[in-house]
Amino acid sequence: AAMLGGARGLYRRILLLHRALPPALRALGDRYVKEEFRKHKAAGPAEAQRFLREWEATLIQQQINEDKQNLREKTVYGIQLTEEKLNDFRDEQIGQLKELMDEATKPNKKITISKDSEQNN
Repeated sequence: AAMLGGARGLYRRILLLHRALPPALRALGDRYVKEEFRKHKAAGPAEAQRFLREWEATLIQQQINEDKQNLREKTVYGIQLTEEKLNDFRDEQIGQLKELMDEATKPNKKITISKDSEQNN
């Protein structure tokens, strides 16, 4: 139960941090976070702890980046993943990261959320 409460709090903090993103990135990020948390609802204790640890680290890195952005004009989003981190991912996760990167780097592309995704929220 404590892990569930921790997951909810982390989930809320991530979505709250996304409010600072431009609308298109916010929609993409929110959708990604919601899908990932939904997929891991039934994870075993060890996988759930690792999942939450990684998201907590990501959240902290996003907050650090936000603080740095306040000190300079150009806004930078995201973090560089190390080869070590990438080696820890399953093939499915690497595919998801590739799809996310492709979607986020499309030039002048409006990001929309499908009706199916909205109904599952």
